[in-house]
Amino acid sequence: MEALACSCSNSRCTRRTFRHHRPSPSLFFPSSLQIHHPIRRWPRLVSGLNWWRYGLVSSSEGTKKAVNGSEAEYLLPWDDKPYETLPNGKIAYLDEQDVVTFLDPPKELIPLEPSSYNPAAYLWKKIEDIPEERRHRLLRLLNPRLISRAWEIAGSRYEDPMLMKKKASSLLSGEAKETSLEYYYCRTNGGPPPVAWINFFKKAIFRSKDEKKYGRLIGESLLGQLGSSFYPLYFVVTPVKEVMSTEQPCDLAYEFGDGLLDLCDYPESFPKPGKHPYPFDDEVVMYLRHIGPGVLVGQAWQEGKNLQQVPQKLCSEILMVKDYAAC
Repeated sequence: MEALACSCSNSRCTRRTFRHHRPSPSLFFPSSLQIHHPIRRWPRLVSGLNWWRYGLVSSSEGTKKAVNGSEAEYLLPWDDKPYETLPNGKIAYLDEQDVVTFLDPPKELIPLEPSSYNPAAYLWKKIEDIPEERRHRLLRLLNPRLISRAWEIAGSRYEDPMLMKKKASSLLSGEAKETSLEYYYCRTNGGPPPVAWINFFKKAIFRSKDEKKYGRLIGESLLGQLGSSFYPLYFVVTPVKEVMSTEQPCDLAYEFGDGLLDLCDYPESFPKPGKHPYPFDDEVVMYLRHIGPGVLVGQAWQEGKNLQQVPQKLCSEILMVKDYAAC
């Protein structure tokens, strides 16, 4: 059954619908405005997600003609595809677009009071709906503003004790005993000139024989890869509860220190730890929040060695998506 939401202005009424696995109307409209009955689809895509505008239709069996003369088609569960073919021939997968539209909903959709649901739980569910092999597409679909929005929404995760138990990675949570190495694709914006490659990079997380977890940043560009060979940028994974400079809640931190780690072992293909270049040698810490299976969002802060130094963000929020193909 599909939910149809109506909002009327004077004598005109505009109807919008959400398919059974699309965002629930209860998130945006009060129950008094929700009407349930069969509908037909008009192909009009709004704001990048399967938010459709509907008109009244009248037909008998086998007829596909709308009241205004436009063609329409039945929207049946078994006809529901996981993607839409855009006019330019490209495919837009609906699960990924659900996440985009939830983070940046159409202006005409007015959310209910946040207290009526937990946004972080809903975001987690929508990310979980995306198949593992397609989650990396979020790196292209989410711009810096939406990544920052994901960080904000993830803050409500700490209001739900059950949701707080969920982790983006079994390795990061300490539950995995067999997995000892994971890779993530990362995207951010606004990195300082000395490390401009940080806008697109990879990170590796591994567990050492001492049962502690470490990681390193790896440049994706040719210049970044070259820099990574000289400056491996290792860090220590540490459980923390809040960002030091803002006191906002978080799950863990990547502490870079000076880079001169005394590792008892590390992946065979990795270079030996070395001293960090500026600004990573100036007490840089990345704070992370779990937002969905295989997906985290973080903030990088340059906290400074000088106690009088005011901490500053190294770049905008960072989106991190697990590379399942490499695991």
